Formats: sequence, C-alpha cells, structure tokens
Amino acid sequence: MRSLRFAALTVAILTGGLSAAAAAPSYKAVNHLKVYGMTQTSFEVIESLGEGARGMWCAAADYAIHQLGVPTTQRLYVKSPRGRSQSGAGRIGVVFTTDVSSLPTEPSRSVAVRVDTPGLGLPVYHANQFCKDYLLEFDNIRFRPDLN
Repeated sequence: MRSLRFAALTVAILTGGLSAAAAAPSYKAVNHLKVYGMTQTSFEVIESLGEGARGMWCAAADYAIHQLGVPTTQRLYVKSPRGRSQSGAGRIGVVFTTDVSSLPTEPSRSVAVRVDTPGLGLPVYHANQFCKDYLLEFDNIRFRPDLN
C-alpha cells in the first residue's frame, strides 16, 4: 500500500499535478506554522491559525536558525509579500530569504513589523524575539486558591 501511495505521488509530481515544493516535507515552527524550503536561501511560511506579521517573522526566524543554520546576526528579508502561496494551491504565504541579491527590489528597513512589502528585512535575532510570545514560563503562572 505504501509503495502504491509513493507511486501515485511520483506520477502527480511528474505530470504537474503537484508542485515539487508542495510535495516537499514541511517544517513546523515553534508557533506551529508550516514552512516549506524553496531554495538553499528561500522558504515560504504558510499563514494559519490567525497569525499576523509577528507570527510569520517568528516562523521565518525559527526555520532560518534550525533548518538553514544561519547566524542570528544574519538578516531575513521578505522576498514575496503576503499573497497566494507558491508552495500549494489555496493557501496564503510569505516567501522569505537570507540572500539579499535575490530580492526583486532594494532591501529596506521598517519600524513597523510587516510582511506586505518585498525587501523589508529584520535581523534573525529580532524576528526570533517574536517567538517568545509562544513560550510558556511556568515560574510566572499563578494558580488561584481553591474557592470552595
């Protein structure tokens, strides 16, 4: 049965039924967003779970650190802004890159955290700070006393 599924997937890819990126395994970021590698330096974060720009940047930083192994001082850039996914039909995504030479426009900086403009960039360490929104620190949890 497993070989039958593999054969069907292979046929779908070869006949153009699926893109190679959609067939590639996804990476699950700390905030549970899926990330698909596209090239050695570019990857797509799929919008999901009501995440906004902070969540997209978090997933991009998580992928850059744990999959690409880039230093945290490296900059990430929006290569393709939020829009139709390049890795699968019916999804919304943002393509990020660590390669400034692959940008369609000049790189830029912004004080607002956005994913709607190509060329916007943040250092990986800055984008990774948004992942702290998803970490639960048990020392800070206060339990209510029994109200019986």
